[in-house]
Amino acid sequence: MTLISGPQVAEKVLAECQRDITELKARGVTPGLAVVLVGDDPASRAYVRSKDKKCRDLGLHSVKLELPATTSQAELLEVVAKLNADPAIHGILVQSPPPKHIDEAAIVRAIDPAKDVDGFHPVNVAKLALEDPTGFVPCTPLGCQRLLIEAGIETKGAHAVVIGRSMIVGKPMALLLMAKGPGGDATVTVAHSRTRDLGAITRQADIIIAAIGRPHFLKAEHVKEGAVVIDVGINRVEAPETEKGYKLVGDVAFDEVAPKCRAITPVPGGVGPMTIAMLMANTVKACKQSLP
Repeated sequence: MTLISGPQVAEKVLAECQRDITELKARGVTPGLAVVLVGDDPASRAYVRSKDKKCRDLGLHSVKLELPATTSQAELLEVVAKLNADPAIHGILVQSPPPKHIDEAAIVRAIDPAKDVDGFHPVNVAKLALEDPTGFVPCTPLGCQRLLIEAGIETKGAHAVVIGRSMIVGKPMALLLMAKGPGGDATVTVAHSRTRDLGAITRQADIIIAAIGRPHFLKAEHVKEGAVVIDVGINRVEAPETEKGYKLVGDVAFDEVAPKCRAITPVPGGVGPMTIAMLMANTVKACKQSLP
């Protein structure tokens, strides 16, 4: 059984970004990323802080805008419009989830598709479906695909089962795995909370992408011998024995599933580091594509 290391692959992606950033700076251009946080959700604040730190570590131009929870829809749209017009900003990310009074879909649509490094704008969703390489793919599924490629997992002709149908992971993951080329050409089944007899489907899978958001959901009985499992889940569960009183676990019951696997990602230490790495890669790509 091979343990697929997220931090190791993420470092490789970031090293590629670093080379590109150095070349762009030599041409007088610095890739810029703006991250907008509305409200004071602790998890969102931590994510924004880590994204800002990674930008600075790589030498990107980083703008972190922290807005109060009382920010109105109109005020947020105005912030997005200013960032759209700012030539020093190549990527814009509005941290999800925003406060309940904000229409998140409208905010996503307001971002210039050429700066939508999260890959959620309808134009970029369409480009993914059309296999247009100028589009931006959501960072987590893009990271999952890169993990498969770097681990030497052959996707061509493989049966991949994606558990979860969100626009953040499930749907774009399925499109990536179906697309022509490296990390693609798979036969894809998308399963979800309404799927009947899930085990009968997942036991056919050569590759399983678990992104259902339920701790330890995927058991040994769901997986055939020699399968590859990518665990996207990050779930906080109570753990009184730990200093924090909780621990992070995946959607996969790792201890019982891992012995059956040819390769598997751990949680933490799997997909998580890839999400920020691919965000940096998307920002560099946006900068490159903005050049004449």
